[in-house]
Amino acid sequence: MIHSSNIIEQLNQAIHSSLTLGATMSALFQPFSLKDVTLRNRIAVPPMCQYSATDGLVNEWHTANYTGMARGGAGLVIVEATAVSPEGRITPGCTGIWNDQLADAFAPIVRGIKDNGAVPGIQIAHAGRKASANRPWEGDDHISNDDPRAWQTIAPSALAFGANLPKVPEAMTLDDIARVKADFVAAAKRALAVGFEWLELHFAHGYLAQSFFSEHANQRTDAYGGSFENRCRFLLETLAAVREVWPENLPLTIRFGVIEFDGRDEQTLNESIELTRQFKAAGMDMMSVSMGFDTPKANIPWAPAFMGPIAKRVRDEAGVPVSSAWGFGEPHIADKAMQDGQLDLVMVGKAHLANPHWTYHAARELKLDKPSWVLPAPYAHWLERY
Repeated sequence: MIHSSNIIEQLNQAIHSSLTLGATMSALFQPFSLKDVTLRNRIAVPPMCQYSATDGLVNEWHTANYTGMARGGAGLVIVEATAVSPEGRITPGCTGIWNDQLADAFAPIVRGIKDNGAVPGIQIAHAGRKASANRPWEGDDHISNDDPRAWQTIAPSALAFGANLPKVPEAMTLDDIARVKADFVAAAKRALAVGFEWLELHFAHGYLAQSFFSEHANQRTDAYGGSFENRCRFLLETLAAVREVWPENLPLTIRFGVIEFDGRDEQTLNESIELTRQFKAAGMDMMSVSMGFDTPKANIPWAPAFMGPIAKRVRDEAGVPVSSAWGFGEPHIADKAMQDGQLDLVMVGKAHLANPHWTYHAARELKLDKPSWVLPAPYAHWLERY
């Protein structure tokens, strides 16, 4: 068995390699096709929570945010983690899609993304035991139980995450499990009806689906806990149910935490790769490779592109196209991750918050011919001329 220290050593070697950059043709600006959807480049904006909705309802902030990202040249813009039920929100400010009114409010966002040349995607989610939290800039902790904004959280088992999230969730009954799966299905149908063309299931980051997979969070003794097969059951059943209602010609993707950095990484990664194979067999088209975030005791080796070698293992061993979103905000590093076969798409998150026109920045850094023309003509003309 390979221990956590060995994986981290391998990561450090790969990161050093990724910083040794050669002058090659940019892979970042090649089109990418998945099912009937073609992206104009390999640059994607991952889901990034804005915590700015009211009772799940999006507003002008969200429209401006996502339209601006699309105008900036990215090929794919994925709307933030959007709750499939009120209890599934991380915070009271999270977006929701648990009824038709909430879904219809996304129409200007979808239109703004498409009108600016990008493909509109959405991530649907349930926060599980990490729900009922304050916004990150207002504490990033669980809302007090005596606060009227708080709600009861649910999870596979009555185990708190710990640290800043100490609230003990209710262990889900079989009826709860069936209800949440149905909520994911209803959310997918609403996302399709409002015009989204790329669907991502949030099975990562210590939220509900990831909790079912994780031994840190799941201590059930029924068909949904214990063995590897049982811990995978909720995720596979939810995927299968969504696959029934999401069109075969449009991408159905999953963000999944394949590693915890908790000292037993090879075991977790091997299990994750096997589950990824099963996701593929069940109809998943692509994976966004991420971390579990199931324990506050994780020791994450933060560094540029540190998830690249792990994503490549998933890509190679499970035979699926992959993306990842951690540490790829420098254009040369992102481009090299493509050239090295680590990623099929690069998810550029924080760098897009700093500069919604990051694609233009990347085009200049990578010496693309006529770089300003990754932007709309009213910008491109003037940037090129003077």
